[in-house]
Amino acid sequence: FSTTVNLCTSKEQPVMLCVFLLFKGDRMWHFAVSVFLVELYGNSLLLTAVYGLVVAGSVLLLGALIGDWVDKNSRLKVAQTSLVVQNSSVILCGVILMIIFWFKTQLLTLYHGWLLTLCYILVITIANIANLASTATAITIQRDWIVVVAGEDRSKLADMNATIRRIDQLTNILAPMAVGQIMTFGSPMIGCGFISGWNLMSMCVEYLLLWKVYQKTPTLARKSAKVEASELKQLNAKKESDMKPAEGVQLIVEKDVAGLEPQQEKEVGCAARMAEPFITFRDGWVAYYNQPVFLAGMGLAFLYMTVLGFDCITTGYAYTQGLSGSVLSLLMGASAITGIMGTVAFTWLRRKCGLIRTGLISGAAQFACLILCAISVFMPGSPMDLTVSPFADISARLFENQPLPTIASPEPEMISATGMPNMLNGSIAPANSDPEMSPEPVPLISVSLLFAGVIAARVGLWSFDLTVTQLLQENVIESERGIINGVQNSMNYLLDLLHFIMVILAPNPEAFGLLVLISVSFVAMGHIMYFRFAQKSLGKQLFVCHTPDPKAAPDSSPPGNTSTV
Repeated sequence: FSTTVNLCTSKEQPVMLCVFLLFKGDRMWHFAVSVFLVELYGNSLLLTAVYGLVVAGSVLLLGALIGDWVDKNSRLKVAQTSLVVQNSSVILCGVILMIIFWFKTQLLTLYHGWLLTLCYILVITIANIANLASTATAITIQRDWIVVVAGEDRSKLADMNATIRRIDQLTNILAPMAVGQIMTFGSPMIGCGFISGWNLMSMCVEYLLLWKVYQKTPTLARKSAKVEASELKQLNAKKESDMKPAEGVQLIVEKDVAGLEPQQEKEVGCAARMAEPFITFRDGWVAYYNQPVFLAGMGLAFLYMTVLGFDCITTGYAYTQGLSGSVLSLLMGASAITGIMGTVAFTWLRRKCGLIRTGLISGAAQFACLILCAISVFMPGSPMDLTVSPFADISARLFENQPLPTIASPEPEMISATGMPNMLNGSIAPANSDPEMSPEPVPLISVSLLFAGVIAARVGLWSFDLTVTQLLQENVIESERGIINGVQNSMNYLLDLLHFIMVILAPNPEAFGLLVLISVSFVAMGHIMYFRFAQKSLGKQLFVCHTPDPKAAPDSSPPGNTSTV
């Protein structure tokens, strides 16, 4: 981390340190809250599932509103408010969890357990508020502030984006390891106290760092409240022609409204305020659809519809194939290293081939690596059986009145080196059980190819992610930057939610190979969308690789503006 920060100028160091603290606290909390909810509810994954559904649904519905709030307020106010709300929510949630852990037996007996249920609802609600505030913080810092700090230098913007992603990859490994060890050798209550204390400390430091960056960058104080003439050049001719008569109509309407009676103005204002969230939601999605980089953003969102990542689904499948917790920890470390390699590849490719072509190369590299995952489905050791219905497991439990899979409270020795419980067929158990009771070893050819493809694909994945991120930063006008990125987050959560629904419908291991093939198909569709965007942007020069001017970045121009290509 220190080596990466030293590459930045003195003005950028506070931004990167603030991002490190933000990511560190976020990663610790997101990892710990799921374990805490499992620990609280005893023998069920219900609370964790409800929490995941609430978080995904909230961002899906409120992403545009959060982005609109970011656009309509000053940068310092947005950053400080979201920072305080996020960290305060985590601190409050940690304190409530500590109280629940300490007095759980007493709470179970009060009001027939309804008081404990109320505490569960309170924890999930506050944790969801923290996640929404985290979304606002990410939009304003990663999508707006660093664009202003980088100024007109797009190479500096690319380097800052890459540095942020490297910090993200490092904290994604270090934070769960830290919390996992504390909970393993201490207790969940100690883990709650540690996270609350960390967020209290980091909130003060981050607040001061944001103020320091704001003082060092005077341009952050100037925020466009309307579409400027220079920014209108980024829109296509059709959109400009459509807006001109609308502006004239708006002037006429404003004159008519000025002559209304005070009572009528009050009624119109009240009705408008009630309808404003719905109008903002609609306008945000319409504006997202009209963006020149719409297809690129959709391509990135489609990559979230996949089981080919290091989440609980792939981890659980790995346990069924005989991989131990220590091996999975090493694989997660390797994925972080390849992710960092992807950030390095992004900066190099962008200098050599331009931004849009970097996305094409990265997408091709990712898809080529995922071919290994598709091949693994048909290799020895793969449990895929097309003769077994993907819904056999869930239908059997529904119609034969079998209990749903449960999860017991994990013992310290049943937690891996990263602090993650060993989940196997819905229950927590050590990955290496008694040899006399274990079945014949499963051939590792299939699972080895699967994880080789997943790990290798991270290079292309993170390079492609950085490409689309910078395209959104460069091509979305300043006055719409918040709402467009809010809708992009909503799209990402929507596809992520769909992939969890897909797993719920087909949870048995025999169907995992089918899920892999569906995931590879969605990745392919995402990159086809991006190819179409690149084709519209660059035309005949699509495959002409050249070294662009780092500040001009000609191939970042939106579709329809071919004069700069």
